[in-house]
Amino acid sequence: VQLVESGGGLVQPGGSLRLSCAASGFTFSNYYMNWVRQAPGKGLEWVSFINRGGDNTYYADSVKGRFSMSRDNTKDMLFLQMNSLKPEDTALYYCARQGADYGLDSWGKGTLVTVSS
Repeated sequence: VQLVESGGGLVQPGGSLRLSCAASGFTFSNYYMNWVRQAPGKGLEWVSFINRGGDNTYYADSVKGRFSMSRDNTKDMLFLQMNSLKPEDTALYYCARQGADYGLDSWGKGTLVTVSS
């Protein structure tokens, strides 16, 4: 199992970024997927969830209305569109696979998002 995030970077408040996660080593379309973030010096925060077909998503209240999660099962790719970014969105963003017991059993190494003027 391999999950590789990309797309992070430095962006000004109010800006946008699109994160990607390339999945390999497993049947991507069989799994629920999540985005999780960790701000500097803080614990893990769940951000969003998507079901296997990509037609059902859930978001943390802190990002609802600003972030949009999607997936392309034909390319084994996961995405997170982030709009209206705030300094408090600064974090290392991970994509994570949800296992059969609903725990997050595989994680990427993360991509860093920094929101600053």
